[in-house]
Amino acid sequence: MTKVKYPKAIANWPAEERPREKLLTKGPEVLSDAELFAIFLRVGVKGKNAIDLAQELLSRYGSLRALYAAPVEELQDVMGLGVAKIAQFKAVIELSKRYLAEGFQNRPYVESSEDILKFLYQEMRDLDQEVFKIVLLNGQNHVLKILDVATGTLNSAKVYPREVVKLALRHSAAAAVFVHNHPSGVARPSEDDKRITRDLVHVCLLLGIKVHDHIIVGDNAKFSFADAGLIDEYARALDRK
Repeated sequence: MTKVKYPKAIANWPAEERPREKLLTKGPEVLSDAELFAIFLRVGVKGKNAIDLAQELLSRYGSLRALYAAPVEELQDVMGLGVAKIAQFKAVIELSKRYLAEGFQNRPYVESSEDILKFLYQEMRDLDQEVFKIVLLNGQNHVLKILDVATGTLNSAKVYPREVVKLALRHSAAAAVFVHNHPSGVARPSEDDKRITRDLVHVCLLLGIKVHDHIIVGDNAKFSFADAGLIDEYARALDRK
């Protein structure tokens, strides 16, 4: 069977195969990354339509994540990506992150670590330095505030339990969830991670604030201290003192 080759210009493709028309009739979820990216690009370059260019860029960088993380200067060297288009791309990704964060801020309550990861995972897995966040909750697990506690280097962020507790008390929080990323991509907790989590659990409990979890975000991986039983273990250790 002879494979039909479409003309280079997407405008000359059958309507049901054009990315924009396909999105409007079938929904965005049926489109490939290249097709969605082609809609954003709108036009290609000489000898390449928007899908060809999108596929080339995704192949070069391996993923949308890597493409987004690429320096502006590097993207300027890529054929077809001018400063305006790069700025638009960065803006679209940032709007997506804020959309997810907004949904989290307005969420009536948090039931599990998965609820938190739905809104913070994509943002935190892309960071190239370690960031430590606190999600403050009221007594019904409604989200009160999400705050950055510390920003560090590639390998660490300095966290001071007393300063963390001050933030929780300032916002009248009854409970907290801690989240930080490992830029290395490995979500396994270090000994320092375990120590700071234990100290945070102890200090918070002494002041009547319950720690529900501490989540480490890696590349396509996560570690939950609560799911591993460590939050309860640290709390019991305080009771024995």
